[in-house]
Amino acid sequence: MLSQQTNLPQYTLEDYTTTFADRRLLHGVVAKWAAAKPDAVALLSADGSRTVTWREFDKLTAALSHELLRMGLAKGDYFATLLPLTVDHVLLEYACFRIGVIVAPLDLRTPAAELTRMLAIFKPRAFAALGVYGPMDFRETWRTVQAQCPWIEHQFAADSAEAIPGTRPLASILEAAAQRAQSAHSDAKPAIAPDDGALVIFTTGSTGSPKPALLSHRNITVQNMCISGAIFGEDRGLRALVHLPPSHVGCQTEILMTTLFSGGSAVLLEIFEATRTLRAIQQHKVEMFAQIPAMFNLVWMLKDYDRYDLSSLKLVAFGGNSVSKAFVDRVATMGPAIGTGLGLTECAGFCTYIVADAGSHDSLASSLGYAMPIYPCTIRKPMRPDGAAGEELSGGEIGHVCFRGPQTFLGYVNDPEATAKTISTDGFLYTGDLGRMTADGLHLTGRAKWVIKSSGHQIFPGDVEAHILALTDKVANCVVVGAPHEMVSEAVVALVEKRPGVELTPKELDRHARSLPPFMRPRLWILLEPGTMPLNRIAKPDHLRAEEMALQEIAHLRQHGGWDRRHTRD
Repeated sequence: MLSQQTNLPQYTLEDYTTTFADRRLLHGVVAKWAAAKPDAVALLSADGSRTVTWREFDKLTAALSHELLRMGLAKGDYFATLLPLTVDHVLLEYACFRIGVIVAPLDLRTPAAELTRMLAIFKPRAFAALGVYGPMDFRETWRTVQAQCPWIEHQFAADSAEAIPGTRPLASILEAAAQRAQSAHSDAKPAIAPDDGALVIFTTGSTGSPKPALLSHRNITVQNMCISGAIFGEDRGLRALVHLPPSHVGCQTEILMTTLFSGGSAVLLEIFEATRTLRAIQQHKVEMFAQIPAMFNLVWMLKDYDRYDLSSLKLVAFGGNSVSKAFVDRVATMGPAIGTGLGLTECAGFCTYIVADAGSHDSLASSLGYAMPIYPCTIRKPMRPDGAAGEELSGGEIGHVCFRGPQTFLGYVNDPEATAKTISTDGFLYTGDLGRMTADGLHLTGRAKWVIKSSGHQIFPGDVEAHILALTDKVANCVVVGAPHEMVSEAVVALVEKRPGVELTPKELDRHARSLPPFMRPRLWILLEPGTMPLNRIAKPDHLRAEEMALQEIAHLRQHGGWDRRHTRD
């Protein structure tokens, strides 16, 4: 079991059920602070247009939950959202939590075909999405969803410049809730327990495309308790910037919900943009700021970065990818304390923690810190054929990184097979990471699953490979791997074997890749002549050899000033 950093709290299940008994439900957190400090700010928009106190937060979500019940939504139903990070979006989520409706926030950049595949897995009864919003036009998305998802009974268009046929304005139920919140009322609500489902976040499975991980109130609030004590500082009430996508566990459970759990104020930035991020920190005197490494790099690239006043920051945190010492050194210039850890959707967020003063932070470049007693980490052998966890390994041995306890998610929605491959019959969560433990914490050594983590996204190589292989007249075989990259942490590299007698160029492959989301597009194409694809003993592409070839080519590019700072094909 992982040893502990001496300055971390040692939370146990008894602490959670006694000291934090009034915060085991997500909406119970709101009720607690509405009673303790009703006039303090809970939510505010980064542009300054909206502020919600704890009293208003409690009343508005209570009234909005009544409107949802009037619509016929019930405990256990799903409500999918395709919305930016706004105050109204957060109010809608917490109204759902109050009545047991499970929220599934989805990525705004999801292509329509992928969106309908995701919706078909859990079949939500309600769906809210943007319409025509500035440069973003979701009318085609709406047409696809309406044609292919007949189970959606309630459709809400938000912030649309024009009406979306077949939908109701989301503002209509928000306005009705605001009016109802002005009067006292008492409505029968379903009983909600800590183990009830609350939130769905799409994440990695063992194979295939992203899967919907179902998180309970208890999964999330245990994580909130731990990260609040370990990194935020228990109940310090910090003002935190929340600017990750709402579909990301880092946004929802780690930053937003932990800020609220600890009685802080959440500054909501609808969509990440480097300049707006720095402006929000300066304007609102943000005290806590966390993001993925790729976002730090975009902020630091700004020509006027040094002009912004970041002196209000008390804590800067990062997560999502392994980082270099140079990266940690740069983060340490932004605030007096920095923190990180291992964060996983299936663990409802952070599950190991490490924090240090800016002047003594060297360990943060290599260690992911320490687990809490309430949710211990062990290194184990692979899961046994009967589904039980493998034997625990001794200190220093490399094996599967596993956790066991109340942060482990409820499972992948409607996918018991994938769930059984992730959670052993005796309750150990297999994270898919390989690692070892030392006196200074958890160290990852690789991934048991071939997943590429780029700019906070998890990319399945098979999805990219399938897209490339669609060029059947020119591509004989391909393998996709990840490679270290200074700007995006890990970039996509594709080794493509040509068919005999054909011409194929990187520019042609670039054009073909344009229909992929930008973060999935290969940054480097390695073209192979027919018959030269590295294969293993069962005639499948050898990923290890492919990685070696990619790293050799990248080393050559770096010698000539390429790869890390710009697209290698430019």
